[in-house]
Amino acid sequence: IGADHRTFKAKVVGADPETDVAVIQIDGDHLPVLPLGDSDQLRVGDWAIAIGNPLGQLRGSVTVGIVSALGRTDLNIFGGTPDYQDFIQTDASINFGNSGGPLCNIRGEVVGINTAVNTSGQGIGFAVPINLAKHVADQLVAHGSVRRAMLGVVLAEFTPDLAAGFGLPGQQGVLIQRVVDGSPAAKAGLQRNDLIVR
Repeated sequence: IGADHRTFKAKVVGADPETDVAVIQIDGDHLPVLPLGDSDQLRVGDWAIAIGNPLGQLRGSVTVGIVSALGRTDLNIFGGTPDYQDFIQTDASINFGNSGGPLCNIRGEVVGINTAVNTSGQGIGFAVPINLAKHVADQLVAHGSVRRAMLGVVLAEFTPDLAAGFGLPGQQGVLIQRVVDGSPAAKAGLQRNDLIVR
């Protein structure tokens, strides 16, 4: 149901649970749209405007705040946690029912899709960056699913203690913890305990 009380039937073009992004198609005319912005240009401290339908009954609610962090990962999200996380964090109030609504910049451009809240804190909401959503949506429209490359390694931070243990004090990089059998990494000759420095 739209803001003008018209009702539409929607067809799911494709869904990607790994990022919590989906594309739906509706038939209609005079549909309002917002321009898409560039989430790669966001900076901490930028204005953030969240629009949505919080609590399932407050249609068209708008809340304002700032972008408080970029690239948030390792979140445990109530209702399902996406595998690929690169969230915009904002203190613009996001409540249950806001999900799927736009997070806009001061110019009214969509820079994110409101996705999740931290139920144990106040003023902590998360949105999928619009550039990630566009990339996923393009693949869903073209193929009906998202195609992802797979390297086949599990990486670990190369801490100062590990560096000392390897006799490489001061060296920076990431350590290969595990190589998946038959993976591209294994075929390329990468091995456990290899150090990647660039």
